Amino acid sequence: MPTRNVNLTAEQDAFVDEIVRSGKYPDANAAMRDAVRGLELRLKEDDIKRDQLRMQLKAGLDALDRSAFSEVAEADLDAALDDLAAPAR
Repeated sequence: MPTRNVNLTAEQDAFVDEIVRSGKYPDANAAMRDAVRGLELRLKEDDIKRDQLRMQLKAGLDALDRSAFSEVAEADLDAALDDLAAPAR
């Protein structure tokens, strides 16, 4: 298995020591491998979110090109944005 040296802050080192001491991980290597798996998962999720945002942006721009939109008066803008942000019922 490849080996890497990683520099941690004092707080990060104490955290790793604590989770090993508590029995959540058998050793620091297992904890660090799990941390890297978590980072890998988060980066994949970020990629998916970015792709979804791009698709939504494209759909919005396409709607603008088709004039498929409705104008909102400035006085009603806050309420319209609140409606958009509200969870689906």
